[in-house]
Amino acid sequence: MSCVHYRFQSRLTYDSLQFEGLNITVGELKRQIMRRERLKFCQLKISKAQTDEEYTDDDALIPKNTSVIIRRVPAAGLKSSKRRFVGHQAGPSAKSSQTGDSSLLSLEQLLKTENLAEAKASEEDKLKAVMYQSSLCYYSSRAAALLRISASGGAQGFPAASCWRWTTQTERES
Repeated sequence: MSCVHYRFQSRLTYDSLQFEGLNITVGELKRQIMRRERLKFCQLKISKAQTDEEYTDDDALIPKNTSVIIRRVPAAGLKSSKRRFVGHQAGPSAKSSQTGDSSLLSLEQLLKTENLAEAKASEEDKLKAVMYQSSLCYYSSRAAALLRISASGGAQGFPAASCWRWTTQTERES
């Protein structure tokens, strides 16, 4: 059995791909690597490890025991997603219970509601209430009050780490 040693540009170690014969085509090497690495929706660029010469023709032959470097490239027909994850913002979601329909429950009322599934409120407010209620048993009464203020939009996001340290220190002193 013959083999070709390959590594992705972002990796440090080489993997080996075995095949029969003296040579393997670039196209066949790409297919086997994509199957082995379970890659989808990308194209591979293959170049020699020693010379950085890129194989452009899929019918080109790569001799056995050759080391190559693989680069992943987005597929030509796919559009890149320009979505980016943005951390928690208390902007529109905090105002949803105040500016929305008057028949909807406010977040403060949801924090005290037992059955959130049937409560009339926005999904965002229900999720905030679930997160608050599920973590309530882990905090002391002082920390729970700070968490309630945070969940109702009184503070931006969760209280700072220094606030939590202050809370635990004052509870130890009392």
